[in-house]
Amino acid sequence: MSNHCQVLGKAPTFGRTVSHSGRRTPRRFVPNIQRRRYWVPSLGRHVRLRVSTDGIKVIDRRGIDVVVAGILRRGEKV
Repeated sequence: MSNHCQVLGKAPTFGRTVSHSGRRTPRRFVPNIQRRRYWVPSLGRHVRLRVSTDGIKVIDRRGIDVVVAGILRRGEKV
């Protein structure tokens, strides 16, 4: 899945743009996904993650070790 946050699981959603006249056209809401490289002391190596900007804030708050442990617990590849 290309636009998928590995930390929060955010993925594109779909909705409609409503113009001033009320005309509705389909659109896609895509999360702001960044590729980040983090040093994980518990693993002793760098880990490359695809995270949303909200996911980066979660990593800053909780710490990379806790977040990577949660990803590994879900069975996702890191």
